[in-house]
Amino acid sequence: MASESSAALEKTSGASPARLVAFFLFIIPPLLWAGNFIVGRAIRNDIPPATLTFFRWLVALVVIFPFAAPFIRRDFRRYLQVPLRIIALSLSGITAFSLLVYYGLHHTSGTNALLLNSCIPILIMLFGALFYQQRLGGLQVAGIAVSFCGVLVIIFRGSLQGLMQLAFSSGDVMLLGAMASFALYTLWLRKLPAEINRMGLLWVQVLITLLVVSPLWLHEHISGLAVQWNATTLSAVLFLGVCPSFISYWFYGRCVETIGAARAGLCIHLIPVFGVVLSLVFLGEPFHLFHLAGITAIIAGVTLASRKG
Repeated sequence: MASESSAALEKTSGASPARLVAFFLFIIPPLLWAGNFIVGRAIRNDIPPATLTFFRWLVALVVIFPFAAPFIRRDFRRYLQVPLRIIALSLSGITAFSLLVYYGLHHTSGTNALLLNSCIPILIMLFGALFYQQRLGGLQVAGIAVSFCGVLVIIFRGSLQGLMQLAFSSGDVMLLGAMASFALYTLWLRKLPAEINRMGLLWVQVLITLLVVSPLWLHEHISGLAVQWNATTLSAVLFLGVCPSFISYWFYGRCVETIGAARAGLCIHLIPVFGVVLSLVFLGEPFHLFHLAGITAIIAGVTLASRKG
C-alpha cells in the first residue's frame, strides 16, 4: 500500500498545472487530518474533550452551511426516508469518533493514535464479514491477522510482559474504539442512497452531533472543568473546525473526481506518515522501534488483505 501511495503521488505530480493541482488535492487532506490528532493532543490540557468536540463542530456547522444549503433544501424529504440511518452515521462517524479520539489523546501519544488510524481498512473488512456476510478469502484472513498483530504491538508498546499481563493504555483502547466507529460509519455510508448529496448530509450529521454532544459540554462546564481560552486555543479550535472538518472533506471529494476513487483513497495511508513527522516536530514525541514494527505489520496486513486470491 505504501508503494502504491508513492506511485499515485508520482503519477499526479507532473509539470502541468492540472497535475500540480491533483498533487495538492492528494496530499493536503491527509496532512490536515493528521493535524487533527496533533492539535487535539497539544491542547488536551487546555480544553476538555467534550468541549473541544462541541466547539470544533460548531465552527464546522457555520463554515459548511453556505456550501450545503442548496442540497439540504433539495434532499430534505430524502432525509426523512432514512432518519435512523442518518442518525447512526452521525453518532458513529462524527460523534463517537471525535469524542473517543479526544478522550484517548489524554491518555496516550499522538503517535500511537496516528498509527492505530491505519487499521481502519482492516476493521472495515472484518466488520463487513461479521455483520454483512461479505466473504473473506484466505489472503484477507491472513491480512487481518497480521494487522491485528501490529495493533497489539503498538497497544502493548512492544512488550511481551505487557501482553501477558494485559497492561495497556486506556487511551489506546479508546482510540481503537474510535477506529471501529469510523469503520462502521464507512460501511453504513455505503448503504445510503447515492442521490443524497454528501455535503448537505455532512451538515446534517454535524447538527445531530452538536445536539448529542451539547449535554456533555454543559456537564463539563457545570463540573468546573476549566477551559483556557487564549490565542492558541482559539486558533486551534478554528483550525479543527475549518481544516480537518471541511477543507479536507472538500479537497478529498475533488481528488476523487480528478484521479478516481481507488487512487484517491491511497492518500489515507499518508496520515500516519505526516502525523509522525508532526508529532516529532511539534510535540517532541519519541518514535520507538515498536512503532515501526507495529505500523509495518499493519500496512503489510492491509496490503495482503487488499490482494485478490
